[in-house]
Amino acid sequence: MITLETDRLTLRGWRDDDLDALAAMNADPEVMRYIMDGSVRDRRQSAEGLQKMIANWEERGYGLFAVEVRETGLLIGWAGLTVPDFLPEVMPAVEIGWRLDRGSWGYGYATEAATAAMRFGFLDRGLERIISVRHVENVRSARVMEKLGLSREFDTVVPGHHQPVAVHAITRGQYRARFGG
Repeated sequence: MITLETDRLTLRGWRDDDLDALAAMNADPEVMRYIMDGSVRDRRQSAEGLQKMIANWEERGYGLFAVEVRETGLLIGWAGLTVPDFLPEVMPAVEIGWRLDRGSWGYGYATEAATAAMRFGFLDRGLERIISVRHVENVRSARVMEKLGLSREFDTVVPGHHQPVAVHAITRGQYRARFGG
């Protein structure tokens, strides 16, 4: 499993003992407010999600990293790359995403973790394009996407639960022009 380090964070592979922190984050209504239909997830759903994140790494060679604060070792959420099959109109695609526990909001952790994950996707995995999808009202994620250099391409609605989302994107060429590499 690949580990990435930033100034303040470690992005690492998932462990079984991460379930408690993941389940607590997924049970927080404010954290889940803009995720799919806004429903919280119970411990069983979080355990299934954890196993899916592990399997995605094995299948694709990229995925969602567990994100922890280097100084404390505290798991604060996840960030990384996934396939957004919940939105068929953007496929084929690779999406960058993140989810942090509420106590970690406002410190720049999402931007820091996503920056490392995006660099990994473009420079280590050779991806040509990365998208990000957010609920149109999620202004915090919009700010992170802007800092990452993603441009808003279009708005649409997610099939199944009819949530309005904005699709943002960046190409490897745009990434290199902005950040080097």
